[in-house]
Amino acid sequence: MKEYKYKINGNTYKVAVGDIDNGIAQVEVNGTPYKVELEKKETVKVASAPRPSAAPRTQGGEKVIAKPAASAAGGHQVKAPLPGVVVSISVKVGDTVKASDTVVVLEAMKMENAIHAGRDGKVTSVSVNPGDSVLEGTALITLE
Repeated sequence: MKEYKYKINGNTYKVAVGDIDNGIAQVEVNGTPYKVELEKKETVKVASAPRPSAAPRTQGGEKVIAKPAASAAGGHQVKAPLPGVVVSISVKVGDTVKASDTVVVLEAMKMENAIHAGRDGKVTSVSVNPGDSVLEGTALITLE
């Protein structure tokens, strides 16, 4: 038993705490035994998600970030609506896509965002790779 001494309003109490079984503690206060029911505390287990890897760097140490290119001639460009990291690319050059097809998945603020083609067409170029960091307005895919 663990023993404690408490002073409450000038009175000294000798408290001994014994075994705790199924939320019931055996407690003795100044020699008088008591059974004390303890509150059950809910425990919450937090699952940690894998952390995204850092942006790749050049030999000089600068981050490799695709910047918005000047408007290219010809074709419809599917652009990044917000800055983020390219998680996956669902199409390759030569594929035919519908307007509602997801062509790229972009991670921003720990959320994955599906980027749609926006119009029907044929993929003429893919300007990014999985893992690339992109800024808002960066051309991801060009459609014909």
